[in-house]
Amino acid sequence: MSLPPLLRSFALTTGAVLLAWNAVGGAPGRSEATREVRYSRDVRPLLSDRCFTCHGPEDRARKADLRLDRFDSATADLGGYAAIVPGDPENSELWLRVTSDDSEEAMPPLDSHRARLSADELETLRAWIEQGARYEEHWAFVAPVRHDPPRATGAEHPVDAFVHARLSAHGIVPSPEERPDLLLRRLFIDLTGLPPTLAESDEFLAEYVGTDAERDAVWSAWVDRLLGTEPYRSRYAERMTSPWLDQARYGDTNGLHMDAGRQIWPWRDWVLRAFRDNLPFDRFLTEQLAGDLLPDATVDQLVASGFNRNHVITDEGGAIDEEYLVEYAVDRVDTTAQVFLGLTMACARCHDHKFDPLTQDDYYRLFAFFNSNEEPGLYSQLPDPKRAFE
Repeated sequence: MSLPPLLRSFALTTGAVLLAWNAVGGAPGRSEATREVRYSRDVRPLLSDRCFTCHGPEDRARKADLRLDRFDSATADLGGYAAIVPGDPENSELWLRVTSDDSEEAMPPLDSHRARLSADELETLRAWIEQGARYEEHWAFVAPVRHDPPRATGAEHPVDAFVHARLSAHGIVPSPEERPDLLLRRLFIDLTGLPPTLAESDEFLAEYVGTDAERDAVWSAWVDRLLGTEPYRSRYAERMTSPWLDQARYGDTNGLHMDAGRQIWPWRDWVLRAFRDNLPFDRFLTEQLAGDLLPDATVDQLVASGFNRNHVITDEGGAIDEEYLVEYAVDRVDTTAQVFLGLTMACARCHDHKFDPLTQDDYYRLFAFFNSNEEPGLYSQLPDPKRAFE
């Protein structure tokens, strides 16, 4: 029997857990020499924990003018030697220092209060240098590459093939198919956030009989029912909307000082309708970012731009108007970067980002867009929570 579509998502989750497990060591007793050691997965965490405080991206904290987070500086000629000599641990100063018994030479130094590398960690570092000390960009900035599914027994879907292959590599066999009532419970909770009623469960169990093909058809019909008919369609929208509201910092109050109520629920309802009616994703983003700037914008598109009105506002008498105008722009920069770019830009408010490819100039270029809004920093105090804000 082929795995129902939704269950493949659970299989994919299992695969992700196994990938994470492999990233922190994989199968016990497996020698580093028998597998490729990856910089991002295996080595960067070690160097970041033990070395980057003094030999990382922070210019003012760097010791000996040595950066170990970049290939060019880590392998640079330091006067007849290099911190890392790809393929040759014994001539790599890094290796000599982390294995040294001399308290004056050993790294990390005693006053750093960092633990020495364990035997397993040393094996990982040595294998990485022997294999060429290949550095990698952070995975978030590497374009994804399509891989052909591996050959795997019992896998009918490409996702299953990857999961089965990883399970097999660790000597694990897939779990048997779950009981039908629990399958339905997973389906309901995954799509609606609520378990099925007893009546719905009984109805499903009465239908989920017969051949594999007949049971597959019943399962698909229930998936379609939850995605396309009421009340499930609206429940699905509520389920999907919740994390978006969190990311967009939605709240029914102002969030500062008196934390007075505000009427921004029309934007919340717009998001609910967008998920319920399957609004195309490009429109979903565009209308929230700039619905008020679209030609002949509809009321709905104007409401959608409430995304940028979800920030906290203050009406505290002692607040400084100009200060809060800056804070509102900062809030919009940080939220826009996290939600739409998947990046944390907050660090670059004060300095170039140490890990993401963002400079302080980049930050204030984006800040300038939001800093041009016509709004008050200090809002007026009125007792009516249903009033419109300036």
